[in-house]
Amino acid sequence: MHQEVFFEDLGNRKYKEVWAYQESLLSENSAIKASYRNQNEIPVQDWPTKNHLLFVEHPPVYTLGKNGNRSNVLVSDEQLKVLGIEYFHINRGGDITYHGLQQVVGYPIVDLDKFKPDLGWYLRSLEEVIIQVLAEYGLKGERSAGETGVWLDPHDPFVARKICAMGIKCSRWITMHGFALNVNTDLSHFEFIVPCGIQGKTVTSLEKELGRKVDYEAVKQKIKKHFETIFDCELVY
Repeated sequence: MHQEVFFEDLGNRKYKEVWAYQESLLSENSAIKASYRNQNEIPVQDWPTKNHLLFVEHPPVYTLGKNGNRSNVLVSDEQLKVLGIEYFHINRGGDITYHGLQQVVGYPIVDLDKFKPDLGWYLRSLEEVIIQVLAEYGLKGERSAGETGVWLDPHDPFVARKICAMGIKCSRWITMHGFALNVNTDLSHFEFIVPCGIQGKTVTSLEKELGRKVDYEAVKQKIKKHFETIFDCELVY
């Protein structure tokens, strides 16, 4: 069933502010589902939950997943302050990652009961969106067995590198958090963490792979186009 997804580009916003906004959207949908759960005569597809897709560019910040290991942050809290990088231990899956300027961060807050209540399907679909975007730049994005996100050359341990990290939370089949695609991102900030808690694999960006600055706004347009196709939805502005 073709779904509507309300789209917002939040521009450059601090992480904590957008995290709170995500939580509020998830809470609204959760409250709706709680109020309808005993109304068996109304199909779940007809419950008035709203789907959202948020785009944002964060100032430098490290976020650690709920089961992540703080030791994967290689600098102290005092050093983080000197570097000007914020740090949050949050409620998504996955380990440590970095968000920064010229990185497209996407947060889908969607009701999977209106798509497909299957987290594996959802994550593979998010990955496919990014894989299709990379293909437009002549890059072969791939999945790495047992590791969420999108990679280049994942089967070669000597050159495998991640270009898009992913981590989500799901409650009552409502998602939050999402993906982070490196466009013209300052990759030096990844040197202070073990990205995603995976030893021995590096991180890359569109700029690094293509050898040139990439139009940031054009990347966002491509993500939106492929999101609509892969999720069979229409973005509403």
